[in-house]
Amino acid sequence: MENNLTALVKKANEGDKESLEHVILEINDLVYNLSLKMLLFPEDAKDATQDILIKVITHLSTFNYQSQFKTWVYRVATNYLITYKGKKSKVFAMPFKEYATLIDSGQTATVTYARNAGELALLEEEVKVSCTQGLLLCLNSSDRLVYILAEILEFTSKEGAVILGITPENFRKKLSRSRTKIKNFLTNKCGLVKATNPCRCHKKIDFLTNQKVINPKSLRFAQFTKRSMDLVDQIGDLEKTIAIYRATPNIPTPSDIMKTIKEIILIT
Repeated sequence: MENNLTALVKKANEGDKESLEHVILEINDLVYNLSLKMLLFPEDAKDATQDILIKVITHLSTFNYQSQFKTWVYRVATNYLITYKGKKSKVFAMPFKEYATLIDSGQTATVTYARNAGELALLEEEVKVSCTQGLLLCLNSSDRLVYILAEILEFTSKEGAVILGITPENFRKKLSRSRTKIKNFLTNKCGLVKATNPCRCHKKIDFLTNQKVINPKSLRFAQFTKRSMDLVDQIGDLEKTIAIYRATPNIPTPSDIMKTIKEIILIT
């Protein structure tokens, strides 16, 4: 598959616009999901994804074919995301202590916004993904990228170091720091990780809806996932703090991004 992609890149660099479009189609979900994990809000992730894909197009000739193309794409994407501050993401990012207060606030046994079991399941999933992905915003952008690359996308320290342009030792130090912060928080707060913790996703539905963090009429995540909160206990011996993130499947790139990118390809 990677060889086929590299062949498409070569054709694209020779001026074949159809090959260029195929290259972008191969990587757009990769870029969008990395952006979404970094920025939480689809609106911010869409803007970042479009900018990153444009950078891939305009800098494609600099790819030297010495590494896998997707590794190069990840490097372009992370170079952009490490300094990018989305409009909503910037407002929502907060220290761990403030996030803990948010988690402890407004837990209710009843759910006003769910009329049946199906709606409740969707809203629980929306809370689970929004809450755990939002927790990543408590990390600084560099540590967040390391955590996403290693724990969620399962890159080795050597691979992650190449992507971020740092040493493997530095990568491992950042990962250890990020892993400890995330694990400690979830172990002390999340009912999915530790049954004795009082927080449950359904108890946060009304509060987060009233705070406009989630919108029952316009779900950002649950419509694309397969009830990932139920998969946490099914991922072998994997730590639950990691399983929570890996259980959430990729979300397809919004179609309007590719529409814009196709227009850009036509005029390049």
